[in-house]
Amino acid sequence: MTAQKTLLLTGASRGIGHATVKHFHAAGWRIFTASRQSWVDECPWAEGLLNHIHLDLEDIDGLQRALPLIKRKLGGRLDALVENAAISPKGAAGQRLGVRDTDYAAWLRVFNVNLFSGALLANGLFDELKSSQGCIINVTSIAGSRVHPFAGAAYAVSKAALSALTREMAFDYGQHGIRVNAIAPGEIETAILSPGTGQIIERQVPMQRLGKPEEVASLIYFLCTTGASYVNGAEIQVNGGQHV
Repeated sequence: MTAQKTLLLTGASRGIGHATVKHFHAAGWRIFTASRQSWVDECPWAEGLLNHIHLDLEDIDGLQRALPLIKRKLGGRLDALVENAAISPKGAAGQRLGVRDTDYAAWLRVFNVNLFSGALLANGLFDELKSSQGCIINVTSIAGSRVHPFAGAAYAVSKAALSALTREMAFDYGQHGIRVNAIAPGEIETAILSPGTGQIIERQVPMQRLGKPEEVASLIYFLCTTGASYVNGAEIQVNGGQHV
């Protein structure tokens, strides 16, 4: 009998993360989620609350302290680690924060959540990933490769760094049978869309529509299956052609 596969996903409480959890659950995976938010009531499976780990990725010391608990919950194997959690601070009026608007504390907060915590979590769970010949999916962004009208400087730079981290991890971890890839979403239909997104769709997206969270989730799932068993170190754009 084949062992049930295990997913750990950060930032699962809404949007792409929530759609991804639902997709993997429908495929029969055992799911663990980690976020600073409480488990949301609309999640439809009984084990969701039991397998949810409260984890503030801004708190690097707290992450290190939580690793033994996470490892115990996983029970020695991890087939897929999806690093989806991210923050993008805004100004008082909701505007993007450029380089001149961003102080050191904000840079550090964004990089702790969007980059450093992901690297440390992957390292901390290396043995579990190796034992199952698992994979890691980093969720980057179209903002990591171009100036975006809504994404702030710290967010954009952290996502560009996460793309580089994906390549480095693919090189280091690939030797141990662990694949590491990234997906870079564009304008996806979630609750956190900024006003003015419609203009981006009209002017920059050839497909002339928003992406759906499920369209991102299904790609994440594919990258975690045997159909993608020779895909390593890739970053796949999910933006309806916006990047062209």
